[in-house]
Amino acid sequence: MAVMTITDAVIADNAGYAQAVETAVKAAAAYYGGGDSALDDDAYDRLIRAITAWETDHPEQIVPGSPTGKVAGGVGQGDVPHTQPMLSLDNVFSLEQFTAWAASLERRIGRPVQAWSVEPKLDGLAIAARYRDGRLVQLITRGNGTAGEDVSHAIGTLNGLPGQLAEPVTVEVRGEVLMTSVQFETALAVRAQHGGEPFANPRNAAAGTLRARDRAYRLEMTFFGYGCLPLPTTDTELAERLTGSSHSEVMACIVGWGVQTAAATDVPGRTVTSVLAVQDRVEELAGLRADLSFGIDGIVIKADLAADRQAAGSGSRAPRWAIAWKLPAVEKITRLLDVEWNVGRTGIIAPRAVLEPVEIDGSVITYATLHNPADITRRDLRIGDQVMVYKAGDIIPRIEAPVAHLRTGAEQPIVFPETCPQCGSGIDASEQRWRCERGRDCHLVASVSYAVGRDQLDIEGLGLTRVVQLTDAGLISDFADLFSLTRDALLGLERMGPTSADNLLAAIEQAKARPLSRVLCALGVRGTGRSMSRRVARHFATMEAVRAADADAMQQVDGIGIEKAPVIVAELAQLAPVIDKLIAAGVNTTEPGATPLAGNGAAHTAEAAGPLHGMTVVVTGAMTGPLEQLGRNQMNELIEQAGGRSSSSVSKRTSLLVAGEGAGAKRAKAEDLGIRIVSPGEFAELIADLLP
Repeated sequence: MAVMTITDAVIADNAGYAQAVETAVKAAAAYYGGGDSALDDDAYDRLIRAITAWETDHPEQIVPGSPTGKVAGGVGQGDVPHTQPMLSLDNVFSLEQFTAWAASLERRIGRPVQAWSVEPKLDGLAIAARYRDGRLVQLITRGNGTAGEDVSHAIGTLNGLPGQLAEPVTVEVRGEVLMTSVQFETALAVRAQHGGEPFANPRNAAAGTLRARDRAYRLEMTFFGYGCLPLPTTDTELAERLTGSSHSEVMACIVGWGVQTAAATDVPGRTVTSVLAVQDRVEELAGLRADLSFGIDGIVIKADLAADRQAAGSGSRAPRWAIAWKLPAVEKITRLLDVEWNVGRTGIIAPRAVLEPVEIDGSVITYATLHNPADITRRDLRIGDQVMVYKAGDIIPRIEAPVAHLRTGAEQPIVFPETCPQCGSGIDASEQRWRCERGRDCHLVASVSYAVGRDQLDIEGLGLTRVVQLTDAGLISDFADLFSLTRDALLGLERMGPTSADNLLAAIEQAKARPLSRVLCALGVRGTGRSMSRRVARHFATMEAVRAADADAMQQVDGIGIEKAPVIVAELAQLAPVIDKLIAAGVNTTEPGATPLAGNGAAHTAEAAGPLHGMTVVVTGAMTGPLEQLGRNQMNELIEQAGGRSSSSVSKRTSLLVAGEGAGAKRAKAEDLGIRIVSPGEFAELIADLLP
């Protein structure tokens, strides 16, 4: 007997069909009941498509309990009737499928669709919020589409859903409840404090929290409206306006009443007039997905005009005038096989999850970040757990939490190291991120390799192999020793001839002239990176001023807060011997264009009145012309030398976007926000006096 598996999503016979239906119904019951399905979205979608394909070919064998053609898979619960059915959406997964669906819709209504509304499909739970005379009086889940569960006890916990509207109207606002990434992290911490099992993911957390009535704690969630309809007692004029207006007009109306919609996010809804424009907007929204503070799993496309929607009508499960264009999954369930403990260049001991390989968003994931031991404890992770792994864009995959209800009892605790995994020394566990007691000395090769990298001292000829040679030979105990190397010492190394030695010494000599910001970055001070090192250097102007700064003075640097400041000051004190050697060797200790002011220790930047003064600048795409050979760090240095501030993401605070070849989502976002966009050539003209 052939039995279908979830991974192949192909049904071979009637037994496989029966198994598939049973699996899908159980998954739907868990998903809509508490958000903790044993299947991720991608696996569930493939399973439903396989069931649908079998039923199309074998209509005489369809079982009554099949989840196809039913709202919420046919498992929704609730006893509060909906004024109008609260339906699901059909799905498409490609431009070809969407084009075919759009053509069928236009055939149905007998004319071209005049306008399409394109909005993000939020990864949460649909609810109906009923207002009477402007006051929120009831919250209802979707349930089975006909009736839902009363969850009015959650009133007051949903950001974006006001208790009182700006106008005393009687309406039903429909929308999605979810948890943002910050709300989810808070929820995990609070739940752990109360001894609860960790949530598997933000949707699981929102689903459980929305229904929870007797918890000893309250968790915040977020609401985004996606529609509004009249209730039986709604004023006639308003009812006619809601039913006769376009979708985009209705959305603008509820925003005016104070309800939050996607218009308040980086992925606002937009109305377009062609299928190709829909495709372009879908690509834009998909490109912004990784930077969002909440999950989206697709794009919803609707016929915008009321006349088109009314002509199309609805089926028993879904409206015929709307479709969900599903995006590739960024979240999957897989097994935690092991935890590795790696030591970084500053001695930080970082845990890394070893996973059963799983494909997410086009790449196979075998490792995921775990942050620190406290994070492992808080999430209650165990070897052998089924875990929810999340990946968005190009970020490092991370584990959200174990899927606790799938535990078998065979899972084992994760064993924390008692000594440093790199050198066997003791561990400083006084902070959340554990560190080898030897600090940078523990992983000298990594520390030196980082210091000589392109964005730090940029010493050509010092690759990993050569750094290992130098450390093994005892010629360096930190990267400052590089500046005291002699020709004779280098010639004693294997495969180091006179020419190679002379070239390396010349590259080291050139590195002495690097600006203070790069020297600070090379030191690898905890709590700083390339960007922060530039800010510190430009604030204090000299190494002397940096070293003299106490925590209060360090806090004056943009981006350094009350917690980070004392860490940086302490790190600089620990690095005093290295800094002394750098100064003795003649390494530059000043930042070009920044001059200290007497009295307050803050630097005056000569570029303050420069061409980019007061501007926040983002660079994206491939640079051309005079900027072609510059790396991103060099571009950021130029921005700050010109009086501006570099940033990696586009927001309302962005003043200028430098868009090179291949600029995609960031350019689209800048266009939406009305931000000035220039080409690499135009930017080169702006900062011509600073170009090398």
